[in-house]
Amino acid sequence: MRDIHELVATRIHRPDAIAEAAAARRRPSSLLGDHGKMMIIAADHPARGALRAGADAFAMGNRMDLLDRLRTALGRPGVNGVLGTPDVLEDLLLLGALDDKVVIGSMNRGGLAGTVFEMDDRFTAYDAGSIKAAGFEGGKMLLRIDPDDPGTVATLQACGSAVTDLAAHRMIAMVEPFISHRVDGRVRNELTAEAMIRATAVSAGLGATSAYTWLKVPIVDDMERVMAATTLPALILGGEVSADPDATYAQWGKALALPTVQGLVIGRGLLYPSNGDVAGSVDRAVSLL
Repeated sequence: MRDIHELVATRIHRPDAIAEAAAARRRPSSLLGDHGKMMIIAADHPARGALRAGADAFAMGNRMDLLDRLRTALGRPGVNGVLGTPDVLEDLLLLGALDDKVVIGSMNRGGLAGTVFEMDDRFTAYDAGSIKAAGFEGGKMLLRIDPDDPGTVATLQACGSAVTDLAAHRMIAMVEPFISHRVDGRVRNELTAEAMIRATAVSAGLGATSAYTWLKVPIVDDMERVMAATTLPALILGGEVSADPDATYAQWGKALALPTVQGLVIGRGLLYPSNGDVAGSVDRAVSLL
């Protein structure tokens, strides 16, 4: 419990320590790891109220447990980055866990899971200026395109502006696109090749330049067709905790053979594996690279 007492005490008595830790952080020499790919651990789910991992609806609700899992993952060979909201990344900064890591700040978290305004995904966390000030390497945004929800257009505009702003600072703009629909009142992403081709084409065209844009895409059938829709570098996202890890790793491995796919961004699937072995799950994912 020592870490939580130290974190709380620092936040109360020395809030400037966060900026000091960011300034002192050793920056990575490359966006890619020694394996020539990017291996990012994602931990921005709680800020959207999405705390489930596998059968546990509140798995990500214990912050110190999450931080311990993140430190284990970030300490494994071949893991060269992390994606998170300010609260999570600042805890990791104070714990000294971000040296030499590619750090991506999560930007739009306003489309809270399960709300009527979920598609109006406003930018409530990082912006390009704060990411630059922290010395991080880029920003990530979620773009869910619902043809029947007018909230989509505001999110499109905001994502386009964020891509432009990040590029102006020469930082990665990581866009995670989906075609989405409401089914029985809940948002469901359309995980077909046709939907992802369309979503990829739209997201690649956002902003005043695509020079710094990367895509973060899910595994679907016929990934060759999906990845043929763009020349932008892409990372494969992990999604929910899988009931069949072997099949999931096989899908990731196959996608990594495609020329535009430059690595993995995995969160709950590695942080909360069904067997409880975070280090083993991470090492297995790294071996695919």
